[in-house]
Amino acid sequence: MGRRNRNRLLVPGARQGMDAFKADVMKQEGYAVDPSRPDDVKFEVAQSLGVPLSHGDNGNLTTEDAGRVGGKIGGSMVREMIRLAQQRLSGESNE
Repeated sequence: MGRRNRNRLLVPGARQGMDAFKADVMKQEGYAVDPSRPDDVKFEVAQSLGVPLSHGDNGNLTTEDAGRVGGKIGGSMVREMIRLAQQRLSGESNE
């Protein structure tokens, strides 16, 4: 079966902003991120978790391993979004 891209954003043009946000968050987590290729951070995350992720076909990757990599990235992004929302709701202006 062909690869399906489920990462569709609801707001047209939001991809660039989300990629920049991902790069910022993962830099804060201590990962080396090339801002022009923020998706490549998944390979560094996979390596740090011991997950055998490679460029190209990863059909041998378990769902659990894929979830560990995506969860690390997505979880970090969600935590930062919550922190920013709480900061804004409390009236703090420091970012």
